[in-house]
Amino acid sequence: MGLSVFTDKTKRPGEHELSEALGDAKLLWDQLKGYVKENYSNLTEDWKHYGKSSGWTMKLLMKKRNLFFLYPGLGEFVVGFIFGDRAVQAVENSNLPKAIIDALKAAPKYAEGRGLPVTVKIPQDLEWVKTLLTIKIEN
Repeated sequence: MGLSVFTDKTKRPGEHELSEALGDAKLLWDQLKGYVKENYSNLTEDWKHYGKSSGWTMKLLMKKRNLFFLYPGLGEFVVGFIFGDRAVQAVENSNLPKAIIDALKAAPKYAEGRGLPVTVKIPQDLEWVKTLLTIKIEN
């Protein structure tokens, strides 16, 4: 299975399909999207199918800047960030859990930065995502 539970290129997920797959995590999905819309402007949501390994993924952009990717799963979703060097340093100096900091430090470095997937299942996960988003935007 890919990162997203929705792998069929011919069937873009709608709200009903998202609700069925995410279950209780749909509330957290909606809260995250609401938080971003409430706190940042010039946002665009873009669903894309990146192939079987990733499936249908929602990309959130601010103007043309990629904020993060959302990969819907069963009862959870993954928020995928890409951090540049300054943002990596800010994450390392933050009060985020050691597991998140260590995962980012261990991530391979590419031209666009280091990738960090964060699985969201409970409200605390969402708070960490909000902190990471703030760090990304400020750096």
